[in-house]
Amino acid sequence: MTGISRNAARRKSVATLICGALAAGGLAAAGVTVLEPGAAAASSHREAPLISGQPQYDNTDVYAFVSPDKPDTTTIVANWIPFEEPAGGPNFFPFAEDAQYDLHIDNDGDAQGDLLYRFTFKTHVKNKRTFLYNTGPVDSLKDPDLNITQTYDIELLRLKKQHLKSRTKIADDVPVAPSNVGKASMPDYAKLRKQAVHKLAGGSTSFAGQADDPFFLDLRVFDLLYGGNLSEVGNDTLKGYNVNSIALQVPNHMLRQSAHQPVVGIWSTTQRKNAHGEFTQVSRLGNPLVNEVVNPLGDKDTFNASSPWEDGKFLKNVTNPELPKLIEAIYKIKAPAEPRNDLVDVFLKGVDGLNQPPHVTPSEMLRLNTSIPPTHSPKRLGVLDGDNAGFPNGRRLTDDVIDASLQVVEGELLGAKNDLGDAVDKNDKAFEKSFPYVALPTEGSRGPLAKGTSGDADVRSQLGDALQPAGTSGGSTDTALITASAGAGALGVLLIGGGLMWWRRARNRAY
Repeated sequence: MTGISRNAARRKSVATLICGALAAGGLAAAGVTVLEPGAAAASSHREAPLISGQPQYDNTDVYAFVSPDKPDTTTIVANWIPFEEPAGGPNFFPFAEDAQYDLHIDNDGDAQGDLLYRFTFKTHVKNKRTFLYNTGPVDSLKDPDLNITQTYDIELLRLKKQHLKSRTKIADDVPVAPSNVGKASMPDYAKLRKQAVHKLAGGSTSFAGQADDPFFLDLRVFDLLYGGNLSEVGNDTLKGYNVNSIALQVPNHMLRQSAHQPVVGIWSTTQRKNAHGEFTQVSRLGNPLVNEVVNPLGDKDTFNASSPWEDGKFLKNVTNPELPKLIEAIYKIKAPAEPRNDLVDVFLKGVDGLNQPPHVTPSEMLRLNTSIPPTHSPKRLGVLDGDNAGFPNGRRLTDDVIDASLQVVEGELLGAKNDLGDAVDKNDKAFEKSFPYVALPTEGSRGPLAKGTSGDADVRSQLGDALQPAGTSGGSTDTALITASAGAGALGVLLIGGGLMWWRRARNRAY
């Protein structure tokens, strides 16, 4: 595929509105739907009724790409907890302790997982007599002022047709990067991020912690299609919001079947412990936007509990998609002829000669050819623009999956050239050059200073006497702890706002 001209002004404007229709309910290009209870593959930001009320278990996006600075490895990034408001204390955004966060690898194209990397988390609290996340400036992940911390374990499960062959713990009690409370609490957050990057045996690397949400798009279609007059387009809805990221970098030879079959399928799931102590899958994600915009409301929760090997049951949603018909009716852009086998080939099988494994079983997951080297100048439209290292050959952080998917839905691969998109072409924050690549999270204290302040005052010294209980000498451990905690973002907000108001089923699997 070659580059495509992107200068059709009329279609560009229509594109922004049409992309809203995509986000509202019809992107068939993203993949096939499967609606039967089981194991799931394509969650997104609050996309299903049940998962929208369970943000700790809501998998928002999955990325998979050959590592740009280590091309002999593949990096997988999976994100959870959509729309994290940076100042959302005092509890902020821990991973759930009653969940299994799973990364699945299919390395032979049969829609069955062959490798499963399972992350589980534990929460640790130093002092339960304070509400504060941190009780002073945090200099390291071991800092005693970091009151609430998390650690994680990783297990590697090897499977054959969903039967467990082996289980190996490859990481134990690894520290998680905390939520970025603010500049006073965490003056050098990049240092904390670096400390949370963990080397594993065999050349792998892992990370878990908060990050800027790397997905960029304009979601305000829900306000009556961008206000009905395109007055609201071109703004990154996710700007300023964070997510919780799990990142894993693995040597290619450990993921793929062989050098002769380098294509791997990748998806993620979340399993939550139910009242019977069993784990039930509640979220699934492979390609972006599948459950968010393909499935109707009545099917979304069921899809989140389904598995790739069941994905043929709702093939009609892909071969006879609704979105092109809506676009034709409203904007007079002719819908491509059905059945849409082009969508099946690209999003359910992989592109022939690029990332399609031999004897592939059509199923919804990211497919990545680990033998395609990364490019130093990635193009945001990926394969559509001649960049075979990009989406839908895996998904890089910089890939504009909204524009690429919409253009394919409207027949780009069938010769109907178009420039459709949402006018948001890149993330609001620059990505990192090395693992885990995601941008640093926005801090909770990102707002302006209060009136009459310079930002130089030390609130701890000013409020030390006020925070000291009457009749004490000021030497107790609890008093010192409370006094030091005044520098935390949550307490700072309370003090500025109103004085010292702080008085007042899983399926029966072998794995």
